[in-house]
Amino acid sequence: MKLISPASWPDYELIDTGNFEKLERFGAFVLARPEPQAIWDKSLTDSDWQGMAHATFRRDRNSPERGDWQTKPDMRDPWFVKFRQEGLNLTFKLALTTFKHVGIFPEQADNWVYLHKAISQLNTPRPKVLNLFAYTGGASLAARQAGADVTHVDAVKPVISWARENMDHSELDNIRWVVEDAVKFVRREVRRGNRYNGIILDPPAYGRGPDGEKWVLEEQLNDLLKSCADLLDRTDFFFIINLYSLGFSALILENIMGQTFSNVANAEWGELFLADSYQKRLPLGVFYRFASVPL
Repeated sequence: MKLISPASWPDYELIDTGNFEKLERFGAFVLARPEPQAIWDKSLTDSDWQGMAHATFRRDRNSPERGDWQTKPDMRDPWFVKFRQEGLNLTFKLALTTFKHVGIFPEQADNWVYLHKAISQLNTPRPKVLNLFAYTGGASLAARQAGADVTHVDAVKPVISWARENMDHSELDNIRWVVEDAVKFVRREVRRGNRYNGIILDPPAYGRGPDGEKWVLEEQLNDLLKSCADLLDRTDFFFIINLYSLGFSALILENIMGQTFSNVANAEWGELFLADSYQKRLPLGVFYRFASVPL
């Protein structure tokens, strides 16, 4: 089992964590947001946090998920950050949302580098890559920049519009955008006999499709993975799955993946984390990834 954290990223820094919050710098701006797994004490004082943060998220008392941002006058929204590593040259638009998210999950940067390397080493000249629950497209952009033919699937139309902006700002093109429930899309692709060289899967714990389809991770993940196994190319492939749910350990994911895929090769699995400036390591989900070539 591995513990993986992205390499140094000039436009991102996890400054401090604790008391169920995290203090992060995205480009020029510092944000304070809730973080349910940061159960330890902060290293900095509350006044330090207040002085540093350009925007602080406060939950709505009547909602466990929604809230609003308290911002200082010099906070710009939206704004942009860049990611430059291992041949990748990406630009992301960030914005303050009512769900505390800003448009990227920084812990995923190591997966962007991984899939970029995997695509570069596949034997297929223009490999087909499927990104499910694809959000604002970090993995889609990385795959497209590596030369893949990318299909980006997400159930939320405004999120796909956001991903298209990221594609434009990153000076990329020709990503296929699909606004649909991921389970329905995958089942249809299986019936059509389609195959993909790479599949990226980043499902939420709970969600709704565009027509109200219900997604519950614990109930539906196993069947979705079986369908993904039918879609994955048999000889030239990679697969990445991330889970951020307190009920899922890396061992559970390792069991499911080993049972579902017959062609697992060069597998890596474990936890993703970010370390703050005081070397406290914040767990941010579990992952499993494999490829037909060693990376």
